[in-house]
Amino acid sequence: MESGSPESFLPLSPQVFAVLLALADCEKHGYAIMRAVEEQTNGAMTLGPGTLYGSLKRLLGQGLVEETEPKPDDEGCEDERRRYYRLTGLGNRVIAAETARLERQLATVRRIVPVRTS
Repeated sequence: MESGSPESFLPLSPQVFAVLLALADCEKHGYAIMRAVEEQTNGAMTLGPGTLYGSLKRLLGQGLVEETEPKPDDEGCEDERRRYYRLTGLGNRVIAAETARLERQLATVRRIVPVRTS
C-alpha cells in the first residue's frame, strides 16, 4: 500500500538505502540482498539477518518493497522457504529522492570544503 511523498521517508539510514539499492535492478531473496549490499559497498557494509529482515519488515509495512512469488532455484525447483522482494513504485521514488538529497549535500560540501591535492 503506497502512501506519503517520497521525501517523507528521508533521510534513510545507510542500511535501508543499501537494501533499496540492492533491489533497484531486480527482485532478490534475503541472502542475495545481503550479498549485493556487501558487493556494492566493497565489503564496507555487511548486513546480518536481524538487520536485513528487520529492515525488510519495515519497508514492507511502509509500502517501499513488496514480496513476490517464489522462484525456481538453479535446478529448476521452487524453494518456497525463500521469500523474494522487489521495489514498489514508491520505493523507486524514495531512492530517487534520497539520491537527490545526498547529491545536494555533496555539492554543499564541495562548495564549502576546498579540495586538497597533496
